[in-house]
Amino acid sequence: MRQLLRPPRLAPGARVAVVAPSGPVPEERLQAGLDVLRGWDLDPLVMPHVLGRHDALGYLAGTDAERAGDLQDAWCDPAVAAVLCARGGYGAQRMVDLLDWDAMRAAGPKVFAGFSDITVLHQAFATRLGLVTLYGPAAAGVDFLKNARAQDHLRATLFDPESVRTVTAVPPGGGVLVPGRARGVTLGGCLSLLASDLGTPHTRAGAGGGLLLIEDVGESPYRLDRYLTQLLRSGWLDGVAGIVLGSWASCGPSEELRAVLADRLGGLGVPVVEEFGFGHCDGALTMPLGASAELDVIAGTLTLDEPALS
Repeated sequence: MRQLLRPPRLAPGARVAVVAPSGPVPEERLQAGLDVLRGWDLDPLVMPHVLGRHDALGYLAGTDAERAGDLQDAWCDPAVAAVLCARGGYGAQRMVDLLDWDAMRAAGPKVFAGFSDITVLHQAFATRLGLVTLYGPAAAGVDFLKNARAQDHLRATLFDPESVRTVTAVPPGGGVLVPGRARGVTLGGCLSLLASDLGTPHTRAGAGGGLLLIEDVGESPYRLDRYLTQLLRSGWLDGVAGIVLGSWASCGPSEELRAVLADRLGGLGVPVVEEFGFGHCDGALTMPLGASAELDVIAGTLTLDEPALS
């Protein structure tokens, strides 16, 4: 698996577009997120349908065409240096096939950030555009708005990526499921979305040679077992170099959860670190996807060969 192209870092005054490719966004949370971005000396541009809602399917921020149009227009705007997702939810799978990847590729590399349902787009940006992307807090997400660590780590990644070239588990050390060190290119995101994305046009072919980052929210242990088993049976995990486990908020008792993870991942014979502090958790870290890195399970560190952004 190869290192992907690193987009340019942001500079003060940069214009950043805010999009909602999945679920609808509460206006008060959007405004609070915009205030944070302006406080970073960024110039946020809110795309037309961020506050939209589908007439019949209220869990979508507008129609599939509207959400895809917002993302494509933002990406293809030469004045925009980064595209930040306002939230996750559900809906990225419905709009991803409507994007004009040739036009987006011609627009050049930019920063793309989001998490949860946005996993589908992270995979597509890797396979269609060959870009490093940032799996991190959403611009109107509850955690981002209330947690200084989430804000600070994303801000450092955007403006001063050298300062966070080593991502350290929170709490320090994380948890050791399988000890060891591993090298590879980071990939992954929300586990249920990775399983749902199998066999679709824009998904990665597999995790071979990669460092897999996974987390999820609101999934019971047996459902997590199902997703991991699907990835195992499909061969998607064949040759994975190492695994970094993030948060599992509202996913059941920790002892049951750990038993599932150990049962399904322990047999792969690769290093596995848990409780790394990214995903649906307080103070979520920003994790670059598509970057060459080294995982040290005992130290609880993921060290990038180069800063996430150029």
